[in-house]
Amino acid sequence: MKFTTKIATATATLMTIASSAFASGGRVDHSGIVVWVFLGFCGMIVAAQLIPALLGMLGIVKGVMAPREDAAQETSK
Repeated sequence: MKFTTKIATATATLMTIASSAFASGGRVDHSGIVVWVFLGFCGMIVAAQLIPALLGMLGIVKGVMAPREDAAQETSK
């Protein structure tokens, strides 16, 4: 009984995955060079904003993980 259930589950899963592959009609892309230049420009904007954000986050992590200096306690003595 358990074996039959496993086979039925596997068959249903494979049929679900395969149905989307067989439904594909071979989409033709008619995008011109202007569309690709626009998408490239958008990608450059995202990269230009992502790099400083990652560097800032890295600086914050370094600041949190750095050992604390005891200079403030020594000056108060």
